[in-house]
Amino acid sequence: MGSRHDWISFAVLGLAACSHPAAAPAPAPQPADTATHAPAAPVRDPEQDRRIAQLELQVMERDAEIEALQGQVDDTRLEVVRAMAKVQTLASRAEAASGMAEAQVAVQSLKSAAGTAPAPEVSAANGLLRLASSEFDKGNYGGVVYLSTQAKNLVAAGQARLASVDRSTLRPGEVAFAVPIQVHATGHANVRTGPGTTFKVAYTLEAGANVTAFSYVDEWVRITDAGDRSGWIHRSLISRRAAGAR
Repeated sequence: MGSRHDWISFAVLGLAACSHPAAAPAPAPQPADTATHAPAAPVRDPEQDRRIAQLELQVMERDAEIEALQGQVDDTRLEVVRAMAKVQTLASRAEAASGMAEAQVAVQSLKSAAGTAPAPEVSAANGLLRLASSEFDKGNYGGVVYLSTQAKNLVAAGQARLASVDRSTLRPGEVAFAVPIQVHATGHANVRTGPGTTFKVAYTLEAGANVTAFSYVDEWVRITDAGDRSGWIHRSLISRRAAGAR
């Protein structure tokens, strides 16, 4: 009886093992349209999420503006310090006043051309003009001429940037960044023909791929990759890249 009972037990175990086939291999990862997050997240207000997304993009934009202008402003001020002693007697009071006036007119022209769009060159040029005004009161007219010229150069750069943006191609609600922003893909991601998952996938990016961001609509960012391909990517799939990073 004992051996028969053991035989029946082995047979039952064998049938149980056969009823569970081997697990199928895990599927290959697919490109994403949004970043994946841990489950069990609390329900959030969509309007609040949209506002947070816009604030994150604006912070990204401000960081790019600072990097684009800080080096230029620092170099300018260093050169001014060195130049003041050399050119102090080479310019007259009238020339200094004329240079400041021309720069102020140029700044106002750029401000009007930019409209509601951010123009970081305006604030940078105004800073140089404030320094020029201080030097004017000290009688350093050569320094004033130099600073005014630098301010006008900044304005010219801003006007060239605005001219390069074809605002007629912007979509409704699309906001152009003040300066192009260097970012990279945080994972394998879809880039679509428009700002939303209803648009077709134009191409995909590998994790770490470097791209340039130009504008955004809600949580979707218009980008161009290293091969000059354009498209739209969800903001959760890109991250800021430090200037000069490879």
